[in-house]
Order: sequence, then structure tokens, then C-alpha cells
Amino acid sequence: QVQLVESGGGLVQAGGSLRRSCVASISSFNTMGWYCQTPGNQRGLVATITSAGTTDYAESVNGRFTISRDNTKNTVYLQMNSLEPEDTADYYCNGRTLTGWSRWGQGTQVTVSS
Repeated sequence: QVQLVESGGGLVQAGGSLRRSCVASISSFNTMGWYCQTPGNQRGLVATITSAGTTDYAESVNGRFTISRDNTKNTVYLQMNSLEPEDTADYYCNGRTLTGWSRWGQGTQVTVSS
């Protein structure tokens, strides 16, 4: 069974930092990334990175969050700096193959207090 196992997350004060990790049980994901969701809203892009290192960020996190990847460990990271209360959400790791097949992690809540 293909799995994406997330770690990190939790409660942090505004202006603080968190580091998320997501380990995939397979190496076939060309694109890995992070998405977030708040109650009543659709899951939206935070950041993605391809196996070649090409990144894409949501405008709201550009300059504050950094996505990186270790292909030897099938792991993607999200360094979240200068966190704001508006960043409070459930964050999900995603892996997607070149054929479009994708898998989601279990999701972890991030709460930023003001």
C-alpha cells in the first residue's frame, strides 16, 4: 500500500516557524507538494516541487515558505517561516506521478496563534 507519512505541524505563535516532513513509501512521485484546507473551503496549493527541483508556490506563502526534497529518501520538506494566523489550516502532503496518479498524506493541523 502506497503511503505518505507526514510529521511536524502543531501550534505556533505568529512570527514563528515550523518544519514539515513527508516520507513516501515509493520513489515514483515526480511531483510532491503541500496543500492546505480550511473549513468550508477547497484544498489549495501551498507549494510543489518536481524531482528535478522545479518549485511552485502559492502567492500567499512566497518568500516565507520553502519547499525542498531529498529524492534519496523519498521525502519532501516544507519550511514555514514568519507564520501568520491566516496560515492556520490542515496541511496535506501530496505525491503525483507523471501519469497523473496521486496520493495524499493523512493531513496535519497547523495552528498559528496571534
